[in-house]
Amino acid sequence: MPQVTDLRPFIPALDFAASIDFYRGLGWSVNEVGDGLALVEASEQHFYLQDFADRRIAENTMLHFTVEDAAAWFDLVSTQIAANPASGARVQAPKRRDYGALVTFVHDPAGVLLHFCQWDRA
Repeated sequence: MPQVTDLRPFIPALDFAASIDFYRGLGWSVNEVGDGLALVEASEQHFYLQDFADRRIAENTMLHFTVEDAAAWFDLVSTQIAANPASGARVQAPKRRDYGALVTFVHDPAGVLLHFCQWDRA
């Protein structure tokens, strides 16, 4: 059976430049690969950032990131938002969830919801 070796979703950006700045501010690599298209790399994970202005789609798009320290992501994003409050990004303090994880929710400048999920260890 053929194997899948990578999955790269396309994430909408209402303000392409603001979204690029936001993701670079997280310390991630952002490389423009075409007109209105950038490849974002977080550790060894990838997604495409697309210059696509549809607020309904952006605000209904979610990405889940399994992380080692959800509180550290809250601190990083909070610092970034404080330095650039006009970006429109938002962050919620980490909260323990019933499904066994500490999660920091982040809304990027387009409203895409990022879940930074630290799973409880058994």
